[in-house]
Amino acid sequence: MPDDIIVIKNKFTDRWGKYFPGVELPLVFFYTDNRTIAEATPKAEEWRCLIADLGRARRGFPLLFDIDSIGCGGGKRYLGFDSPAQPGFEHFLSCGIPGKIDGIRYKKTPELVKAQMELQKPFEAPAKYIVFKRWDKLENSDKPLAVIFFAIPDVIAALFSLANFDEVDPNTVITPTGSGCSQIVYFPYQELLSGKNRAVLGMFDLSARPYVSADILTLAIPWPKFTGMIENMDESFLITDGWEKIKKRL
Repeated sequence: MPDDIIVIKNKFTDRWGKYFPGVELPLVFFYTDNRTIAEATPKAEEWRCLIADLGRARRGFPLLFDIDSIGCGGGKRYLGFDSPAQPGFEHFLSCGIPGKIDGIRYKKTPELVKAQMELQKPFEAPAKYIVFKRWDKLENSDKPLAVIFFAIPDVIAALFSLANFDEVDPNTVITPTGSGCSQIVYFPYQELLSGKNRAVLGMFDLSARPYVSADILTLAIPWPKFTGMIENMDESFLITDGWEKIKKRL
């Protein structure tokens, strides 16, 4: 990385406080084989949504997960720890099977689910654990892959605009269909691997939304894109009277 992590950390923290006073800091995620660098999440004994677990990370407690501590099959898949979908998943996500599987009806048919799954190829996590840390908990040895904001629409709109500040492509921010965890890990990680580094707007998963406030969305930004956004903050719309009007209501 071109700059020391702590230099980047401090630069963003200063600018975030200036332009977004009092607004929640983002999370970062990265993979590691070092089990001791964050609090290990207990083994999941029952279904549990990753977005619910991340509430603790958002409060400032770094969390470490492995395949056993993720309490949802989708979470295991979209964080790179397990690739097979649960049997009957295509029916679960669509109209179900009477008397056997209750469908949540996010897709019209099982065939549509299967086709979508083909487009979302599983990947293998590059290390045994994934760590989520709030920005202020970053250490120099950390190697963030993406930055995740849980934020209200005014903040999301500003980040969206900042992501587009130095881009020609109107699709610098994408909104792929998927689970809440796929929109904060799987898709931004795929963007990083592809070199496109587009930001991912999310938290449209109706099953995950009960675990965030009603006014919260997510924006997950690959690390190389995010460091460029930090550099652009002081010459962007954030220094204008237009932003001052919005900042007053944050």
